[in-house]
Amino acid sequence: MSSEKKLKTFTHYPLPTTHYSIKMNIIITGASSGIGFEAALEWIKDSQNTVVAIARNIDKLKRLHQIAKDLNPECNLIPVQFDIVSGEYEQGLIPFLHQKLDGKIDILVNNAGELINKPFLEQTDEDWYQMFDSNLLGHVHMVRHLAEYMNEGSHILNISSMGGFQGTDKFAGLSSYSAMKSALCNFTELLAVELQHLKISANCLALGSAQTEMLEKSMPGYESPIMAFEMGKYVADFALTGHKFFNGKILPVALLKP
Repeated sequence: MSSEKKLKTFTHYPLPTTHYSIKMNIIITGASSGIGFEAALEWIKDSQNTVVAIARNIDKLKRLHQIAKDLNPECNLIPVQFDIVSGEYEQGLIPFLHQKLDGKIDILVNNAGELINKPFLEQTDEDWYQMFDSNLLGHVHMVRHLAEYMNEGSHILNISSMGGFQGTDKFAGLSSYSAMKSALCNFTELLAVELQHLKISANCLALGSAQTEMLEKSMPGYESPIMAFEMGKYVADFALTGHKFFNGKILPVALLKP
């Protein structure tokens, strides 16, 4: 299959130079809903930013693109349908990013993920493989393929969960999900060391609950005190500035005491 069939994009328009601060090339995975969706909408408020929004669901990406254009007709948001676990990087995503971003990346937010809520003794090997692929391996693929194209002073932000943060209350049914989120935290600490010579920072936000589609699907009836757009704004702001103060850190973002 050709790379053209693996990547589906939508028309975007060259923008004139504006008075906004610093031009940033930002990539976020899991952008079709929830926190990733809302973070992308925060970044496009600044027309200087180029935001590559990656997800597997083409219809939800179309909705994101339309809302972004409604909010800021001059925004530069590039929706990309791509599977970060099994997608073609060398012949697909990498050449595409070279073309759209001149091979220069300032921020990578690894936000994609899935959640299975099932008692541990009922979980299968396939459940664990799915959680490993969605919540860890896909992010490993993204960093491994994109790190060499990231600018000095750039930021990798991994999105984990309070379920993967040591010493917090744990929820039955989330063993495989939380275990992989914990691994993502440790992976972040190692990235900060491994990528130090490239002057790339890496941090991890262990998020508490936010009222997202994934939360509603996995924990029906539970209402979070934090809305998705509120958490999305926090993630967007931290991705832009957090590496000026932190590197190799796992930071809990929750109302409950860690």
